[in-house]
Amino acid sequence: MKNYIHIKFQPVSKEQQEILIAQLSDLGFEGFEEGANYMSAYIPHDQFNEPETYNLIAGTGITLTKEVIAPKNWNEEWEQNFQPVIIGDFCGIRAHFHAPLQNVQHEIIITPKMSFGTGHHATTHLMIQQMQQLSFTGKTVLDFGTGTGVLAILAERLGAAHITAIDNDEWSITNGKENIALNHCSNITIEQAESLQMSSVYDIILANINKHVLIANMDAIKQHLTPGGVVIMSGLLIGDKPDMEASAANGGLLVYEQKTRGDWICLMLKK
Repeated sequence: MKNYIHIKFQPVSKEQQEILIAQLSDLGFEGFEEGANYMSAYIPHDQFNEPETYNLIAGTGITLTKEVIAPKNWNEEWEQNFQPVIIGDFCGIRAHFHAPLQNVQHEIIITPKMSFGTGHHATTHLMIQQMQQLSFTGKTVLDFGTGTGVLAILAERLGAAHITAIDNDEWSITNGKENIALNHCSNITIEQAESLQMSSVYDIILANINKHVLIANMDAIKQHLTPGGVVIMSGLLIGDKPDMEASAANGGLLVYEQKTRGDWICLMLKK
């Protein structure tokens, strides 16, 4: 188990929080908490680059404080702050210590550890909304950057024949396995991987990561997609769309639908 760095930024506006989350994700930060005028971010101790983090706020008037926390403290903080997420009547995400959710088609229970993808962040919310538009029945699915595993779990609930879930973070894999078991899933294979190097192709690829990782893997995404297959991708700011469309076109993928939430965007692409 590794120690984490907790960075608290303040004062930060809502708009500054959105931009910081995107920038900090590129630096390896894995979890975020957004407050009224502050934001907390978390990163493994051995991945923390202090000069690059300070450079992000140079000249902005934002200050930061730093502390080292143990995994146990991280889990306690998540549990204290985690609240159920409701996405219309389609899907609800809660922790085991919450009461069962009412009037949702699909209820997912997760252990709220540090893995990205609890549903609170706009990009996870957007991914789930777009998943509602597709038929998953009998489909093969790849969840690229699975985090908590919540999208893979939802894909199984929606009738996918098999889901492969990958992430490059050891803690996410551990947490994902716990959540898969907690939700009694039987069609999900989860494994740690740094990149897309599987031998299979998939009908649907879910990719909620960030712009740089998605662009770097665009060709691989195409290669792992069946003809006529669909990609749902997010982790993207609205301003990222032109670069994503250009990269997708070079990879033989067409952006055919989008959805936004605040400053964030989710794209749907076809091969």
